[in-house]
Amino acid sequence: MSTPVLSPVTTATPVTPAATAEVTARLLRAATDGTVPPAAVREVRLTADWAGPVTGPLAGEEAVQAACGIMHVHGRAAGRPLPLGVDYAATAAGVLAAQGVCAVLFARHRGLGLGEVRTSAAQGALLALSQYLAAATAPPGGSREPGAPGGATLVSAEGTAFEIETLDPEAWRGFWHRLGVPARSAGHGWGPFQQRFATAVCPLPGELRAAARAQPLAALCAAAQAEGVSLVPLPDGPVPDVPVEPVCLTAGPTYAPVFAGRASGALPLTGVRVVESTRRVQGPLAGHVLRLLGAEVVRVEPPGGDPMRGLPPLASGGSVRHSALNAGKRVVEADLRTAAGRAAVRALVADADVFVHNWAPGRAARLGLDADDLWRVRPGLVHAGASGFGDAYPPGSTPIGTDYLAQARSGLAAALRPAGEVPAPSLMTLTDVLGGLLCAHAVVAGLLRR
Repeated sequence: MSTPVLSPVTTATPVTPAATAEVTARLLRAATDGTVPPAAVREVRLTADWAGPVTGPLAGEEAVQAACGIMHVHGRAAGRPLPLGVDYAATAAGVLAAQGVCAVLFARHRGLGLGEVRTSAAQGALLALSQYLAAATAPPGGSREPGAPGGATLVSAEGTAFEIETLDPEAWRGFWHRLGVPARSAGHGWGPFQQRFATAVCPLPGELRAAARAQPLAALCAAAQAEGVSLVPLPDGPVPDVPVEPVCLTAGPTYAPVFAGRASGALPLTGVRVVESTRRVQGPLAGHVLRLLGAEVVRVEPPGGDPMRGLPPLASGGSVRHSALNAGKRVVEADLRTAAGRAAVRALVADADVFVHNWAPGRAARLGLDADDLWRVRPGLVHAGASGFGDAYPPGSTPIGTDYLAQARSGLAAALRPAGEVPAPSLMTLTDVLGGLLCAHAVVAGLLRR
């Protein structure tokens, strides 16, 4: 199953319930891919509105963003609440609604007496804010303030806004060294830069911003390339509307279904076993949603555990942000760099129904854990991958697949801002969350199609 991709909704007019229904219908059409007759879809009662069970007069996208905290988190970098310029909560609700319909249809095929799906834009918004809500409600003493306002977007001498990304502190130091910034000053910026996906702020030292503004874009690109840093200029407006399918399902080998007889339980994925090897936000969120739908999720982590377990704020000895996306999953440690670690994953997959990863493109094949490899172990396995850019770039030229570069490359960074403002990604993890929701949706659609 190839990488799910979502086109950002960039309409200028307020979203109506009918617009939410259209998003739902579009995702449902793509997910079922003609394999589910319309009569089967009509078996499911679907309610998707603005508020759902959330108390309050929520009558549109902007009201949902304000009431549920999206404006607060998105506005942290500016120091004041700000709306997203796209229909984010409605889009999340559309994914959840389509996902729910597919899950109920899957359950009905297995003999479960389920027939109704209810979701809302408010519930989509709150799910998207899971890690921020966990941090905000951490026990006293374990919490940490996000920090001073500030964004990560930089501007070149020509006035071109751009984003950089690296996960390597040495590459960060080397990039700024080439721009004449002392190591000490570069070091002061590394912490805020590294933590921005969790805090939604990035108060970089002014010396770094001045150094970037003193250089033409060509020199900045050369410095980034020399140090292995990804640099993406921000377009002045949304990219042209190119139709893309939100998920892509690829048929595997024919096999006898795992589920024989009638299933039991109140949740649609009861009895489904998922193995995930994921990190940060996108992949763990996919597994989290599948667990909420009833699946058993086995999480593969490196020896010593996921480093994200130490990300502040902490409660009960662990990161509340990590727990928000991974609580309830069984954990198995395996070093995928070793033959023994890869063999452990194959052993887990041997009696699983789904394998989920959010590795960089090509890594699954290099590890011998791509769909063809694992189908030999478990024919009919739903093998789901979600990355930053999928196949959008030629091999070897793909930028680092993090949220902010995806916003920059897609034009979402420009669509978020009012006309006339410098485009800049939101430091709220927008595309990581939607990527995770779509990956989970692709898994459910894959199970249904199988």
